[in-house]
Amino acid sequence: QVQLVESGGGLVQAGGSLRLSCAASGRAFSNYAVGWFRQAPGKEREFVGAISWGGTTTLYADSVKGRFTISRDNAKITVYLQINSLKPEDTAVYYCARRKGSYVIPTTTSSDYEYWGQGTQVTVSS
Repeated sequence: QVQLVESGGGLVQAGGSLRLSCAASGRAFSNYAVGWFRQAPGKEREFVGAISWGGTTTLYADSVKGRFTISRDNAKITVYLQINSLKPEDTAVYYCARRKGSYVIPTTTSSDYEYWGQGTQVTVSS
C-alpha cells in the first residue's frame, strides 16, 4: 500500500510563493510518475502538473506554465511543487497522486492516477 501526504499549503498574498511537498510512505514510489491536481470550490478537479519517474520529463497546465515547477527527490521519496507568482485563481486544494503503472509517462488525466493524498489547502488573497 502506498500513502501520499501533501503539505506546505497556506494563506499567502497574491504574488507570493509556496512550496508544496508530496511525501510517500511504502514502497514503489520512485519508479512511478507523480501528478499534481487541484480543486477549487464548486469546480472540478483539474490537472496542474506531473513529473516522470526519473524526473526528466515534466508536464504543466497552460495556466501555470512559467510559475509552477515540479521536482522530485527519490532518495527522500518526495515530490515538490514550487508555486511562484501566486494568483487568487490559484486558490484550491492541491492533491498529488501516483501514476498507474511503473515506468510509464506522466499524463494530464486524473483517471490515470491512483493513491491520492488528502490534499493541502492553498489560499491566495488579493
